[in-house]
Amino acid sequence: MADTQVTQDNQDPIFQIQRVYLKEASLEQPNSPAILLDPEQPTVDIQLGVNATPVAEGVYEVMVTATVQTKIKDKTVFLVEATQAGIFELRNLPPEQMGPIMGIACPQIVYPYLRGNVADLIQRGGFPPVHLSEINFQAMYEQQQAAQAAPAEATAVQ
Repeated sequence: MADTQVTQDNQDPIFQIQRVYLKEASLEQPNSPAILLDPEQPTVDIQLGVNATPVAEGVYEVMVTATVQTKIKDKTVFLVEATQAGIFELRNLPPEQMGPIMGIACPQIVYPYLRGNVADLIQRGGFPPVHLSEINFQAMYEQQQAAQAAPAEATAVQ
């Protein structure tokens, strides 16, 4: 009876955060100090990305990357690139749940740390902090899935 219980317990779904960490961060001010004297308001461009890679059996690294670039005309005021990562243990989950967990649930856990680190890095560079807005990772994930399915559907129709 005890052996049956142990086997059953080993099949329970596991979703655990092992660690959240700042994997990479950089701040560049290539046109300072001259550009800091320009009274014109800079434009801000923010790009986000999510990536997941296996680390070991049942263990994955999920990374959320932000690139924040401000420019006046064609000159960069500052450029920040940061990657926040988390190590997650995911075991005994149905295969159809793995994509949404790594593309939605894990980034939602990691992203608040990235937001804070980006704002802090920009402020330490002498600028007012740029606060990254909240992200709907479910919509972002669904959009990526639809974009990946579209070329396959186009090929199947031909």
